[in-house]
Amino acid sequence: MRLTAIVWGSEIPMLVTAAAETGVSLRAHPTYRMRDPAYLDSCIRELGDSDIILLHPTNDAYWDTLIPALPPGVPVISFGHDQSFWTLSTVPLPVTATVNAYFIYGGSDNMRNLVRFIQGRVLSLPVTWEEPSLYLWEGVYHPDAPRVFSTADEYWQWRGREKPHTIGILFYRIYWANGDLQAIDALIRECEREYNAIAVFSVGTGDSSAGALDATEVIQRFLPDVDALVCLQSSALSHDPDEPVRVFEALGVPVVHPLMLYYRTEEEWKESLDGMGSIELGWSVVLPEMYGMTGMIPVASAMAEGPLGPGHAWHSPVRERIRALVRRIGSLIRLREKPPAEKRVAFVLNSSACASVEANVGAAAHLDTLQSVADILSRMKEEGFCVEAPESGEALAKAILDRRAINEFRWTTVQDIVKRGGALGMVEKETYDEWFSELPAPLRSRIAETWGDPPGEAKDGVPPAMLYDGKMVIPGLSFGNAVVCTQPKRGCAGSRCDGQVCRILHDPQVPPPHHYLAVYRYLERVFGADLIVHVGTHGSLEFLPGKSVAPSNECLPDAILGDLPLLYIYNSDNPSEGTIAKRRAGATIIDHLQTVMAPTSPYGVLKDLEEKIAEYHKFAGSDGARAHALQHQIIDLVTKEGLDKELGILTSLHDPAAFERLLEGAGRLISGIYGTRIPEGMHVFGRIPAGRTRARFIAPILNHDGHLHRLIAGMMGLDERISPSETALVRVLDGFSEDLVSRILEGEGLPQAPGRVLGDSLVRIDEGGLASLEREVREISRALDRSDEIGSLINGTRGGYIQPGPSGLLSRGKTGILPTGRNFYSLDPSSVPTEAAWEVGTKLAGILVERHRQEHGSYPENVALLWMASDIMWADGEQCAQALALIGAEPVREHGRLKGVRIIPLERLGRPRIDITVRVSGILRDCFFGCVEFLDDAIRAVAALDEPPEWNYLRKHSAEGGIGPRIFGAPRGTYGMGVNLAVYASAWDDVSDLADVFIYWNGYSYGRGVFGEKSTEHLVSQLRTVDVTFNKTATDEYDLLGCCCYFGSHGGMTAAAREVSGKEVSAYYGDTRNTSQVDVRTLADELRRVVRTKLLNPQYIDALKEHGYAGAAELSKRAGRVFGWDATTGEVDDRIFDDIARTFLLDEKNREFFREHNIWAMEEMGRRLLEAQARGMWQADDEVLEELRAVYLQIEGDLEDEMGVSSGDRQGGAIEVFSPEEMKAWKEQVSHLKRHAAKQ
Repeated sequence: MRLTAIVWGSEIPMLVTAAAETGVSLRAHPTYRMRDPAYLDSCIRELGDSDIILLHPTNDAYWDTLIPALPPGVPVISFGHDQSFWTLSTVPLPVTATVNAYFIYGGSDNMRNLVRFIQGRVLSLPVTWEEPSLYLWEGVYHPDAPRVFSTADEYWQWRGREKPHTIGILFYRIYWANGDLQAIDALIRECEREYNAIAVFSVGTGDSSAGALDATEVIQRFLPDVDALVCLQSSALSHDPDEPVRVFEALGVPVVHPLMLYYRTEEEWKESLDGMGSIELGWSVVLPEMYGMTGMIPVASAMAEGPLGPGHAWHSPVRERIRALVRRIGSLIRLREKPPAEKRVAFVLNSSACASVEANVGAAAHLDTLQSVADILSRMKEEGFCVEAPESGEALAKAILDRRAINEFRWTTVQDIVKRGGALGMVEKETYDEWFSELPAPLRSRIAETWGDPPGEAKDGVPPAMLYDGKMVIPGLSFGNAVVCTQPKRGCAGSRCDGQVCRILHDPQVPPPHHYLAVYRYLERVFGADLIVHVGTHGSLEFLPGKSVAPSNECLPDAILGDLPLLYIYNSDNPSEGTIAKRRAGATIIDHLQTVMAPTSPYGVLKDLEEKIAEYHKFAGSDGARAHALQHQIIDLVTKEGLDKELGILTSLHDPAAFERLLEGAGRLISGIYGTRIPEGMHVFGRIPAGRTRARFIAPILNHDGHLHRLIAGMMGLDERISPSETALVRVLDGFSEDLVSRILEGEGLPQAPGRVLGDSLVRIDEGGLASLEREVREISRALDRSDEIGSLINGTRGGYIQPGPSGLLSRGKTGILPTGRNFYSLDPSSVPTEAAWEVGTKLAGILVERHRQEHGSYPENVALLWMASDIMWADGEQCAQALALIGAEPVREHGRLKGVRIIPLERLGRPRIDITVRVSGILRDCFFGCVEFLDDAIRAVAALDEPPEWNYLRKHSAEGGIGPRIFGAPRGTYGMGVNLAVYASAWDDVSDLADVFIYWNGYSYGRGVFGEKSTEHLVSQLRTVDVTFNKTATDEYDLLGCCCYFGSHGGMTAAAREVSGKEVSAYYGDTRNTSQVDVRTLADELRRVVRTKLLNPQYIDALKEHGYAGAAELSKRAGRVFGWDATTGEVDDRIFDDIARTFLLDEKNREFFREHNIWAMEEMGRRLLEAQARGMWQADDEVLEELRAVYLQIEGDLEDEMGVSSGDRQGGAIEVFSPEEMKAWKEQVSHLKRHAAKQ
């Protein structure tokens, strides 16, 4: 009998053994291999000479190819838990049911009888068999036990419970039934070195009809009193999706989920940099994260010597990782048993080193970390921790800066740190040598090659990091059993910031300095920390080189953190980067609330202009003289603000049409301000909005799709189709919305509230809409009240289970993220792009293409897209959809899940297929590589079409150089784009240097079967044909000044495209904040919008000033990013720089604010402005420049007086420009790039 089996990999080993024992010729294929088209074709070809075909289908798209290829006349048995798959069988239903039972029950006897049953029952061969035999559905297993125990009591009577603490292990029944127990045995034995261990197997979701308990029932029955749970089950643990979390909460212990690698041997895993393929990621990592499981390091790999190799074999233990897992579980158990008074906690603050260490202690996205830490310490003291708390965040900032408890930088030498008392401790060379020796040899070699032998040596002009008299200085402040310190610098050393000391600029894969390891080991070994708390989004640990997921001990995040538990305070709106922290650094997230987003309005000249325009419209038809006078006043204001140049409209009363266009353009700018919401300062961890602020928080959430405005407009008798250009109406509706929500929160009954809010404007009552609104308002408010961020953190310090929750943007209506204080998870990308995202993405593509055609008279041949993880996390794949629409393809779905792509015929597309060049972020690459593969499949399918090149620009460009990659990014295992580092370090002479940096860092291709191949030539080739670069915003919470990554990626790609192509490539910016009002504008216009609505807006500035030091730091960083955009693209108006100088440095009130709270931030801002002027980027107003120089000299003098005499080498405000050509480490790389560019 020739049996072809296309079944799950875990089913193959026992099937192979059974076939060998019965003399059957078996060809077994694991279903996951069918995703490879070549393998699928090979498999289909061999089906014809089979005597019988055995299938265990899945929902994957390749079955649409496989099923029609099944040969007629050959019996097919299609089985599986989902009985809809049985319909593919050509044998009688009872036969399929019996085969299904053999597989469900499992074990060698059942597999042997399965083969005999097929021989005799289907092929009528003269053999005998036994019916499927049921073993235990669940039980307690131990390698030394004479049997499996049906209860925990029986097991403990046999084993004894000698140790004080117990680790529970839950694994799949199939491992036991199939004898796949080597890894389970190794895990049990390692646990038993220090703990009691009880290992239980079960079916997972169970089967009540067959008497099989689900995993949650098994936990309650067998494992109710463990101190930690190791859950090796990945998929659903119960038919009730909420039950696992309820059970874990009741259990109240850490739940860790080690990984069982199915498709890679230990050696293959060690050599990989993705750690785990996208096939496994979904069920092995994403689903367990949704249950709040942590600790995802691999404890088992595919056994290399299995019957058919990895993917269809038993598992081998990964012994080093098993030891690490048990040590880390031990750390969590000790957290549980220690009383609060004995626990020691280390708080690690971020500092955006490149934007000034001194100015940015505690940097984080929308979080006042300093006040947060002060509040947390105060609460810890109340809970019995032996800690002291600073009076406030400002007091904490002052203490840190006064004592220089920071890393060395421009204004701070290591001598200053020691002299001022900022050293938490010193590490002797001998002690560090011991710590360093514990690292794997490859890591030791890499660190020593870069930074010298321990504890660091001067190399290539770069000094050792934080060395004082041969000892390593650990900066920080002590607050009793808590310490507060700043995270070490990631890729540079010394008290300078220039292109020479910025080692990471030269090599994205550079390991951190010795000091980085020393800080974390000091906290663990000397201070004796029981856990680490990283405060705010985000630090650098999780972005150190290493695998994307399933880390080894050679991955730097894993090696540096060691065995300490890590709690990470993270913004609930940033699941993509938080997911990296979970998967690469083993962090448990404690998420925090997003900032209140407040409406804003025009100010200054724009406010005057708005009033004059309104007055003009009032008198235009009734008082010609008054209207004429107003025209003069409007033109004067427009000219004063520079709007005539911005709008590109000649201001002249002799051209009425031009004046009307001017009014229209000014109206758009003003409505754009009204259409933007701005953060109301920063969030403080543990504090939730109350009173009127709560109403202001909730109202825009309920209006994310315009629903609340439509409800109110309808009750006012107005057209519910509201245009953002109707600024007066939008303002009224915003006010009414907040008032109505406020009255509901205050308990005012409906329908009385609308009458009191709308007054005479009320025309009718929408009782249904109001009832729905009241329900939503109260639900959100109750969820806010349940937010207990600090309480959740305290639970984490007890080693407790942290409840999981979804993440995303409240402004997009994702209220499920409330309450906060949870261990957030990301989404399942199998539906990306969603149907809604496809609709938005096609609009983006259409508007972009048409805008370019109108401006340039032709279609763009190649659009360069910046694709970041936020597109998937926040917008469900709008940019992915845009990319598909540009190339003329569309997603195909089945039951809401993505199944593949369909080519849009040219007749329906109505334009050429636009080529794309995609810069993919490292986070998207690592979290959603399946999306990368999906887009790459579409690109290659379109490029291979037999169409005229003038109608298929992918084919046109491919014909010129073969079908090359279109998706590029940083080297695997690394993150970033390099350009921002060069800008901050002044490591460039002109924009061509920044273009070189972009190409050097991002010349690695990704796609189906390709993960980080060096592809510099292909990137350069693609950049030559780029006509447009594009990115977009999806929310007001984040904008192009919100992070240096935006100018580094979009600005860097624009610089590279312009440099390589030699033409003026357009830079566009999309806007999908309101998905019903999708827009595409120029990058210059988007910069103006963001600067105008936020950075220079007094309302925005005043809200940040409430946060003192932290607010000043945020303002300085945003001004620095304006510099970055101009350095890379030249798209920043001189007026913007003038206004930044006037607003922050020349305004006496604001200058005094900076001087009092954060003079370092003012120094950084002033220095960047002067650098912009010196480089010719900013043609400054003469008066502004003169005043700025005087102010900066005063700042510099004040800082030098405050710092005093230093024995170290302090850079201070000096700007030292090192271009790539001047830096030894760069010369070979840059010349290599230029050679490749010249070949094109």
